[in-house]
Amino acid sequence: MIARYIFGEPFDTEAVLNKPEACTQLPVFITRNESVFTIPLNPEDIVFGLGEQVRGMNKRGHTYISWNTDEFDHSEDKHSLYGSHNFFIVTAPGQKATGYFLDYGGKVTFDMGYTRLNEITITVDSADFELYIITGDTAAAVTKEFRAMIGQPYLPPKWAFGVGQSRWGYGSETDMYTVTEAYRKNHIPLDMVYLDIDYMDQFEDFTISSERFSDFAAMNRTLKEQHVRVIPIIDAGVKQLEGYKTYEEGRKNGYFCKNADGTDFVAGVWPGDCCFPDFLNPEARKWFGDSYSYLVDQGIDGFWNDMNEPSLFYSKEHLEEVRKQLPSYVDGELSIYKNFALKDLIAGLSCNEDDYRRFYHTVNGRKINHHSVHNLYGYNMTRAASESMAANYPDRKLFFSRSSYIGMHRHSGIWMGDNKSRWQHILLNLQMLASLNMVGFLYTGADTGGFGADTTEDLLQRWYALSIFTPLFRNHSCMGTREQEPYRFPDSLESLRGILGLRYRLLPYLYSEFMKAALDNRMYARPIGFDYPDDADAMNTQDQAFIGESIMIAPVYEQNATGRHVYLPEAMTLVRFKGCELEESVDVPAGHTWITVPLDEIVFFIKKGHLLPLAEPAEFVDGVDWNTLTLLGDDGATYELYNDDGLTQHPEYASNLHILKK
Repeated sequence: MIARYIFGEPFDTEAVLNKPEACTQLPVFITRNESVFTIPLNPEDIVFGLGEQVRGMNKRGHTYISWNTDEFDHSEDKHSLYGSHNFFIVTAPGQKATGYFLDYGGKVTFDMGYTRLNEITITVDSADFELYIITGDTAAAVTKEFRAMIGQPYLPPKWAFGVGQSRWGYGSETDMYTVTEAYRKNHIPLDMVYLDIDYMDQFEDFTISSERFSDFAAMNRTLKEQHVRVIPIIDAGVKQLEGYKTYEEGRKNGYFCKNADGTDFVAGVWPGDCCFPDFLNPEARKWFGDSYSYLVDQGIDGFWNDMNEPSLFYSKEHLEEVRKQLPSYVDGELSIYKNFALKDLIAGLSCNEDDYRRFYHTVNGRKINHHSVHNLYGYNMTRAASESMAANYPDRKLFFSRSSYIGMHRHSGIWMGDNKSRWQHILLNLQMLASLNMVGFLYTGADTGGFGADTTEDLLQRWYALSIFTPLFRNHSCMGTREQEPYRFPDSLESLRGILGLRYRLLPYLYSEFMKAALDNRMYARPIGFDYPDDADAMNTQDQAFIGESIMIAPVYEQNATGRHVYLPEAMTLVRFKGCELEESVDVPAGHTWITVPLDEIVFFIKKGHLLPLAEPAEFVDGVDWNTLTLLGDDGATYELYNDDGLTQHPEYASNLHILKK
C-alpha cells in the first residue's frame, strides 16, 4: 500500500509517474515538526536503501545527506556522493517492511540512528516536498511496488553488456588503435573504448580535436569493423567563448542558467569560465540533447555524462572574494590557525554551497533558485540526451551519468563515480549495486580496478571477479596513476583473460536477468535477505548478493585472502571456474562455511532447482552464440531465457521469452 503526503507547494521532480491520491494524516508512529520527521527504530531493525552512498547495505548508524557532490574520496566518513536517492526501507527479520521516499530536489539529511540510536530523523531543507510511505510484507515487496511507481528502468543496447576499457589520457586516434590492437592481439574480450575529455578541442562540448583525430568518423568505422565502439564523455559546463557554436546558440536563445540580475551565471570547470544549460527548461533541454547528434552522425552510439552535479571549480563572484582575502594570509607569518584557514579558503572555492544559491532556472516563467533543485541537474542533463536520441534514432543508445536522482533511471544508467584502487571499494561496489537496484538504477557498475591511486595485480583480479556480474563493466583509471589495462600485467594476463572470458559466457544469463528485472520491476542484484526475509543471518549479511534468480555471489575483497566466509540460507551448488572453464560443481549444505578462492578462480553459487545458461567463449558481444548454451544446475530444472535483438527501444516482453530445460 502506498500513501502520499504533500507539504507546501513542492516542485515536481518528475521522479514519480504514477501518483496516488494524497493523504492528510501521517501514521501515528511518525513525529513531524515542520520539515523534520522522526521515525522510531527497534533494536533489530535494518535500514536498506539510499542508492549510491557509503557504508554497508544496512545504512543504520550514520548520517547521509542527499546533495549531489563531486566527491572523489569515497571513505566511510563521507555524507554525500554524486547521486541523491531518497528511498529507504525499515524492516527486521520476520517482520513487515515500510518504505519511505522523500521527493525533493534539494538537500535532505537522513540521520539513521546516529544522533539517537533508536531514531531516524529526516530533515528537509524546505517546507515544500512530498513524502511517500509504502507498506508491505517484505522489503522485496515494498521495492517492487516503489519501482512500479517510478517507472521502467533504462534499457541499454545488448552490446553495452560487453567489456569497456577507459583511461583519462586516451587522447588520440593512435591511443584508440593501440588499446584495441593490444586487446585483440592478446585475445582479451572487448566491446568499448572510452574517451575522456582529451578528445575535445579545448575541452569544449561537441567538438573534436582535429590535431589528434584527423578523421573521427573514419576511426569509428574502422573500430566498429573490429566490434569496438567508441564512447565519449560530455560535460555539463559550456565554455564561455565567442565564436564557439554551442555557447553562441545557448547565449542567443537564453538557454543558460541566470544570475539574479538576468545575466548568465559563469563558473569554472575544465575549459575555464563556463555557462550552464538550464536543463529544467524544456526548450534548453531539447537544444542540448539534439547537440549529441553531431557525434552520433560520426558513428558514436553511446555517451557518459560527467561533471553534472554540476561540479564548479569556482564561481566568478567567489573567486573575486577569495582574491580580496588572500593578502591577509600571504603577508607575514602563517600561524597554525591561519595556515588551516588559508587551506580552507582555497579548498572552499570548489563546489561551494553558496555558489549554488547564486543562480536560477526558469520553469514555466518562474525563477527557481538552483539550490532548491540542485539534485535534479544531472538527471535532466542526461534526460536531454536520452529523449533526443529516442526521438531521432531507432536504436537504443548507451547512456550513463555521474550525477543522478530517482527518475533519471528511466533515461540512463550511472557509474559509481571516481573511486580509488582500494580493497574496501570492491565491497562498496557490491553494496552500492544492491542499493541502486532498489531505486531503479539497474545498469550500473564501478570503475573496475579503481579510478584514483595505483592498482595492484591482485586487486585488479579480485575486482574483475566481481565486475563480471555487474551490467556496466568498465576498467577506468586516472591520468598519472598506474596503467591498468589487463595486458599491462603479463603474470596475470591469463587469469584476467579467463575472467573476462567467463563474463561473455555468462552474457545470456546476465542480459536475460537484467531485461526481466527491468521489464517486470524486479531487482537484478539484491541483498540475500530480500529472498530470505525470515532468516536473521541472511538479513544481516552485507557482503553477498543474488544476481538474477539463479546465482549468489560472494566476492573476495581483502588483500592476500585465500578465501572467505560465506553464509548459505539454504543448500546450494558451488561452482568453481578457472578462467572460463568449469573446474568443480559441488553441493554445499545450508549454514556458515569457508570457501577457498585462489586469485585465478571464480567461485559462486547456484540455487537448487535453478539453471544457469552459459554460452561458448567469445571476444565481443556480437560473437556470443545464444543458440548453443550449456546448462548448469539441477536435472529437470527449467530456466526462462529472455533474448531480443538488443537494439529495439520498446521490446515486446512475452515473445522474447524461451523456456530452457535440463
